[in-house]
Amino acid sequence: MKSVIQRVSSAAVTVDGEIAAEIGVGILALLGVEKGDDIRKAEMLADKIVNLRIFPDEAGKMNLSLKDAGGAVLVVSQFTLAGNCAKGRRPSFDTAAPSEEGKRLYEYFAESVRRLGVDVRTGIFQSDMQVSLVNDGPVTFVLEA
Repeated sequence: MKSVIQRVSSAAVTVDGEIAAEIGVGILALLGVEKGDDIRKAEMLADKIVNLRIFPDEAGKMNLSLKDAGGAVLVVSQFTLAGNCAKGRRPSFDTAAPSEEGKRLYEYFAESVRRLGVDVRTGIFQSDMQVSLVNDGPVTFVLEA
């Protein structure tokens, strides 16, 4: 399971011209589910994202977690994170989880973040989504479980 997370002052997902979900201060989490991923990995990644100290304290130092900062998470499914671009010019998605398994773990991941006491919004699985964000910092990390 892979995630690209970005600290944001705002983020939104639009589907068919309608805002499907939006947050203010928090984290945009692009989530890729791969074959072999399981609920344990989803829980580990959720815990890491909620407790990673990437928000500024009063001195401006990255010392606060998402929970400390009172932020939300916008989770967007991103199967292309499982893409392998090592050979040729067309990515291979052989390691991406099958759609049903990907959706199950995507939803489980979002629920795991909720159980940690954080407001969670989600995109629409397998939809053509437009994601907009204001990356605060910019602060971006790549996480794997």
